Amino acid sequence: MIGLLMRLDSLLKQIPHELLAILARISIGTVFLRSGLLKLDGWADGTTVALFRDEYHLPLLPPEVAASLAMAAELSLPPLLFLGLLTRPAALALLGMTLVIEIFVYPGAFDTHGTWAVVLLYLAKFGPGAVSLDSLFIRSRLERKASTSPTV
Repeated sequence: MIGLLMRLDSLLKQIPHELLAILARISIGTVFLRSGLLKLDGWADGTTVALFRDEYHLPLLPPEVAASLAMAAELSLPPLLFLGLLTRPAALALLGMTLVIEIFVYPGAFDTHGTWAVVLLYLAKFGPGAVSLDSLFIRSRLERKASTSPTV
């Protein structure tokens, strides 16, 4: 049994961060993008604002403002995750949104929001991986810096 667990451990350690990061970016980005598209779809007939007014009851913000901000975040941040562009700030912004949803909107849905939070924290901590625009820009900047550095 110990040998089997050790082999499993060795096998799992071979899963590259790049694969996990891409899956994390796509899966959590899709959750929020779908929500944003639903808000956009309900904007013209007023159902989106009505939902914020009648069900969500967020403190401090009028329903129109809260609905607009939520929709803007859900439509703009997921594409950043998909591209791996500004991944850490986008993940942290969506994590903040997730916390607001958990605390004020659906406090009984920690099983869902906790899962979202873990995925977003993973991206915030470990970044988007090598297959991302963030990585491309960082590599490009490092190469530029190395080529302009004086040699001794």
